[in-house]
Amino acid sequence: MIAELIQSIKYAWKSKRVWWYTATARTKARFARTTLGGFWLGLSNLLSIATLAGVYGTVFKVADFNEYVVYLGVGFVSWTALSSSISSAPKLFETNASQLLNTNTKHIFYTLEEWAFQIQTFSQSLLMVFIGLSFFQKNLFFNLFTLGIFPLINLILFMYWFPLCIAIIGLRYKDFYQLIPVILQLVFLLSPFLYVRDTLGSYAWIADFNPLYQVINSFRETLISGELTVKIFIPITLMNIFGCLYAINILNRSKKVLPFLI
Repeated sequence: MIAELIQSIKYAWKSKRVWWYTATARTKARFARTTLGGFWLGLSNLLSIATLAGVYGTVFKVADFNEYVVYLGVGFVSWTALSSSISSAPKLFETNASQLLNTNTKHIFYTLEEWAFQIQTFSQSLLMVFIGLSFFQKNLFFNLFTLGIFPLINLILFMYWFPLCIAIIGLRYKDFYQLIPVILQLVFLLSPFLYVRDTLGSYAWIADFNPLYQVINSFRETLISGELTVKIFIPITLMNIFGCLYAINILNRSKKVLPFLI
């Protein structure tokens, strides 16, 4: 088991140029013949953030509107990326069924290619959103490239192993694809992505057991404050390391039956 796990990690590293290149081709094809290309994603997010900030800022009567716009903006663009990764996960292997059945390419390749595609999409959106949010917080880019890079890496790692687990479950239970949007909608509404945690009142403890919120909030709070909360960062890092190893191991154990489940 350990030898196969190490072999998969080595394969992922050696083939990194290939799966990154194929993901890049998908990213370019998505916005082929458009003037702004992938920046349409960022503009769409900026419009949503502006609308939500105006509505929620008025409803909750926020004291510091500039800080709230950054809080909401970073939370929204991070959630959009994470939910996109999770939403596409249940159909991952079915989408690549012909390649899986007719080529010798390892199964992990397609998970890495999808991950790279989601990272590229997220990066384009994040850049545009950060440019817009910089008008509300001047040191946003500075915080990102100092301490903010560490929780960002955690967020990106989470975008790999968590959707991979969803993909494996979706492979066995086809109804899971229909259930995911409902679950994501509930998580989005019940988690303090667009509003502060204290708004939940006596139910604020629920957010503490929500890994999606913890990963996003760690990134967001570091960007806003410029300080890294170690007691939150370390558990998330350990969770990501264990999650990646566990997800790859489950994928290796499922590869023999995978062709019969597609």
